[in-house]
Amino acid sequence: MTKEEILAKLPYGKDFLFVGDLLSISENGITGTYTFDESLPFYQSHFKDFPITPAVILTETMAQIGLVCLGIFLTAETEVVKGIGVAMTSSSVDFLKPVYPGTKVLVNSEKIYFRFNKLSCRVIMKDESGDTVCKGTISGMLTMNSNE
Repeated sequence: MTKEEILAKLPYGKDFLFVGDLLSISENGITGTYTFDESLPFYQSHFKDFPITPAVILTETMAQIGLVCLGIFLTAETEVVKGIGVAMTSSSVDFLKPVYPGTKVLVNSEKIYFRFNKLSCRVIMKDESGDTVCKGTISGMLTMNSNE
């Protein structure tokens, strides 16, 4: 499966897509980037006069690149129904440094295990300087849309 095919299968609209590019992918992990555009609407309120990317958005970015994209890749060769996806079930993330508007981040995810339809990964997000801004473990389950 190509990077373009993985990106096309992401279940997010443009206003909630936090995957810019996928740089590398294998059965053991994935690396991707995203740039937090200064015009993203949450910067107007988080915080007034001092915009910082919310921790929940950083976690979502790590999950979209490090869990969902990897999950799509890992299930590409299986015969699954059309409505399959990966839903985050748990996360434990340490936030070490703020991420400001305009920052490009690099997300590196290493698979811990993928069994019984559960994927667990060690994920690290770094800024353009190479500093770790957050890191942790994110897990998710394969889900199926019952409408498909």
